[in-house]
Amino acid sequence: MDQAEQLRNIIKQRRQPKPNAKVITVTSGKGGVGKSSISVNIAIQLSKLGQRVIILDADFGLANVEVMLGIRPRYNLADLMFRGKDLQDIITRGPENIGFISGGSGIQELTNISKDQIIYLTQKLFELNEIADYIIIDTGAGISKSSFFKRTNCN
Repeated sequence: MDQAEQLRNIIKQRRQPKPNAKVITVTSGKGGVGKSSISVNIAIQLSKLGQRVIILDADFGLANVEVMLGIRPRYNLADLMFRGKDLQDIITRGPENIGFISGGSGIQELTNISKDQIIYLTQKLFELNEIADYIIIDTGAGISKSSFFKRTNCN
């Protein structure tokens, strides 16, 4: 292969779009219906199929994924947002090598975030595209005003 062919191959590789992680959101208007159970079980099955899976526990009132996995994470989403932790720092590994990001439980800071903070969080979560084939978002119940996943009008 000559130098020109090598350069053409490099250009072709750069033009290929990056694969996008598939996002599965598990949600309901009612609590206690098994959203977290479904999220964890989908994650386990996808991981068993060889997929890289991250669960985002977006129930800021009562984060159940960590309880179901039997692991207490060192860091949570608030550490990313307010304490300078990197996205990789807040991902905890669970069974079947499932990664999960805890929303924490009852963390007041996350219940009223600004538009700029939502943009920052969205940009950080977009980085999951690099390390996951599937992102499962386990949402909180209801139509809480504080949930940034449900907002249509930011502060």
